[in-house]
Amino acid sequence: MRIITVSDTAVFPNPHGVDARKLYDTEHAQAVVITLQPGERLRKHATPVDVIFFVLQGTGIVEIGEERREVGADTLIDSPARVPHCWYNESGATLRILVVKVPRQTEPSRLL
Repeated sequence: MRIITVSDTAVFPNPHGVDARKLYDTEHAQAVVITLQPGERLRKHATPVDVIFFVLQGTGIVEIGEERREVGADTLIDSPARVPHCWYNESGATLRILVVKVPRQTEPSRLL
């Protein structure tokens, strides 16, 4: 059994300049926790794999393709491969999102 705690995991450099911690990384899938402080956002980008977002804490704006919605904790969002997406924290509180990429991403995302 392997147990991983978010607070014990190092922040890894990313093109968004936000707190991102890789919790799981195998040849089959990746799981990352992203923390966005008030006013922070992810840059619009497209991943070559499907992405599942699960909001752990807070409220944020998710944009996938032409759709833009406000979502809160305990919400799952499906983002298909190659569809541009981004996140915004326009609230006054911390936003934490679990990001699962399936299958594991092997080529870089395309920033838009």
